[in-house]
Amino acid sequence: MAAAGEIRELTVDLGDRSYPIYIGSGLHAKSGEYFKRLGLPAGSPLLLVTDASVHGLYADRIKQSLQDAGYQVAVSVVPSGESSKSLTQLDALVADALTGGLDRKSTVVALGGGVVGDLAGFLAAVYMRGVRFVQMPTTILAHDSSVGGKTAVNHSLAKNIIGAFHQPEAVLYDLDALVSLPMREVRSGLSEVIKHGLIWDAAFVDWCEENAERLLALDPDALGYALYEGCKVKSIVVSRDERENDLRAILNLGHTIGHALEAAAGYGELLHGEAIAIGMVGSARLAARFGYGDDIAIRTEAIFRKFGLPVRIPAHLAADEIMKAMQHDKKFSEGSMVFVVPTSIGSVEIRRDVSASWVREIVEGLTEEA
Repeated sequence: MAAAGEIRELTVDLGDRSYPIYIGSGLHAKSGEYFKRLGLPAGSPLLLVTDASVHGLYADRIKQSLQDAGYQVAVSVVPSGESSKSLTQLDALVADALTGGLDRKSTVVALGGGVVGDLAGFLAAVYMRGVRFVQMPTTILAHDSSVGGKTAVNHSLAKNIIGAFHQPEAVLYDLDALVSLPMREVRSGLSEVIKHGLIWDAAFVDWCEENAERLLALDPDALGYALYEGCKVKSIVVSRDERENDLRAILNLGHTIGHALEAAAGYGELLHGEAIAIGMVGSARLAARFGYGDDIAIRTEAIFRKFGLPVRIPAHLAADEIMKAMQHDKKFSEGSMVFVVPTSIGSVEIRRDVSASWVREIVEGLTEEA
């Protein structure tokens, strides 16, 4: 554990494109100082992209800090919610960037949750064929999406299907921004924190289970440690496989079913972490089909229940629609279903031989038991 008030730091090791992750309190007020430390040029305008929910809470403080450090800052506010991850909204941001005078040396700043991070990151990836950007996540869930350089917008048929790999210059994670989160979003974010333990570190899963009350209460020391450990797993995996040629796919535990649930429900009924929690329970049940035992599913379901996360598919979602949505997922390869399957708590494997009939039976079972 770090000392109270200490800034935890990690590095995503990508050679000359390596970048730091800073986790701690008070980072927003020191934005200008950190941007200078990162060597981001002050001669070109910045575009701060945020959403309607976050703008009134933190944007002014960050803008002032950046301006005090000599930066010219334009601000673009997008509607809150998954619907902003669209080509229509991207077009509006390009217009804002042009109006704000952004050039090839400019920096895009993503202030918000995963939606803002993905959208602003994709803007940075494609604007003038790529400009710098900085991630400033304001949700627990974004500890996952802000690290690793995946940027994207959605299509009506599939989530994150239009995107690019574009690494940030840094991730500045101010824990103070998390206190304003509704409890449902806290739980949703912790789903992805637990995921990192389930794929990589059984001891961390134990720690999360033992410290569930502290995490749900947003205890700063517990939360800082959990986010550090989650980001550490993500940074290790990304450093070894930046573009998801092999190992990085393990980060998709629960996402094949989870993304299909989000699509079938219309992007909004289920929060991302809620859908992924259900998906991880489904993957754990699939593990038993490969002979790894029922205990993985029992333990997986128990920990998500402890955090108040859903573990069943809403009864009104049809299996046909869920299965159809999976076929548009990037993890549906050459007609076979690709799944990340746990072999034990803290270890997974990538299976490319998953029977669609097995998946359907699991989907139907999770629906009927709801």
